[in-house]
Amino acid sequence: MKVKKLAIGAAMLLFVTEAYAESSVTLYGIMDTGIEFYNHAKTGGSVYGMPALTGELPSRWGLKGVEDLGGGLRAVFNLESGFAPGTGGLNYGGRLFGRQANVGLGNRFGTVLFGRQSNMTYYSVVNADILGPALIGLASFDPYLANARSDNAIGYMGKFGGVTIGATYSFGRDSATVPGPGGTGCAGQVPGDFQACKQVTAMVMYDTANYGASVSFDQMRGGASTDFGPLVSSADKDTHIQATAYYDFSHGKFAGGWIHHNVNVGRSYHTDLYFLNGTYLPTPFLALDLVGAHFNVSNPSNIGGVIENGAIVPGSVAPATSNSTMITARATYFVSKRTSVYAMLGYMINSRNGAVALTGGGTVQTGANQTGGMVGIQHKF
Repeated sequence: MKVKKLAIGAAMLLFVTEAYAESSVTLYGIMDTGIEFYNHAKTGGSVYGMPALTGELPSRWGLKGVEDLGGGLRAVFNLESGFAPGTGGLNYGGRLFGRQANVGLGNRFGTVLFGRQSNMTYYSVVNADILGPALIGLASFDPYLANARSDNAIGYMGKFGGVTIGATYSFGRDSATVPGPGGTGCAGQVPGDFQACKQVTAMVMYDTANYGASVSFDQMRGGASTDFGPLVSSADKDTHIQATAYYDFSHGKFAGGWIHHNVNVGRSYHTDLYFLNGTYLPTPFLALDLVGAHFNVSNPSNIGGVIENGAIVPGSVAPATSNSTMITARATYFVSKRTSVYAMLGYMINSRNGAVALTGGGTVQTGANQTGGMVGIQHKF
């Protein structure tokens, strides 16, 4: 009888443990590619082909999971890999899980994550940037906006009513050894210099059913001989400040914002990006987007150089002042819940010293206006 009672008790304990330890793992992804074109390439003429970096959204696959630990506590993880559909090659500095690689704990007070993760610059702009990390979008002006992630980071985000607060701290913001939009090569601190490659981001966001706004701060430090850009010392700083807002209505959204970027390496330069955009859904199957953005560069010290594919061209010198204006239109037709086709067309107006390419990963002749676009297909799974 005693053995029977023990067996029943063990079975009940197992049942309770399983009930509290419910878990799930989800495989998901996006395949997005097509054909791009643009004129006035840096070497002259026009370019036609498949983009390596992004389409309407960057292609990726991932695994995410959650385990209920009981008492409102849960364990979470996310592994996410970005790739180029045209070649199957890895993006984000050639890393297998270059988009996300983190694990953490969460409850009603928020979630704490450890590992490579999106930082607050990403979350601050995501509700206001209608085009997102598309081939032609805000990342054409500042590639970091589409790659706002931090290695070796501790992150927190909590939502309290309509207010969301979040922050990240990175001990070494980027270990990539391949230069480009997804890699800046600043792996970590060194003995006696805890500031090397450090990054701190913070955000406050307010959302309701119809409107919202956010502000964020992002500062990264350099490291000796590790950065692919001008940040070569832990005293060097790269700072982003953002303010965005949006309004939702029954058939669409209006949004806008300001993004200030300052680089201080003893001398300093800064850029200001202003944008307004909107989307309209005349039917549930069709989305029409229109974006206008203006970009000012103030670089009196001629710091850095011309940026192509997210990296500074060796030996080049950035112009002292310039400005560029972009207008982009996009139409997306939803064939099903998972599959859509789209077309986007953009026009970039560069000042005499301006050299902002219209498309992500593209090139342009200094002072040239540029027309480009893309037609593509996207499937989510």
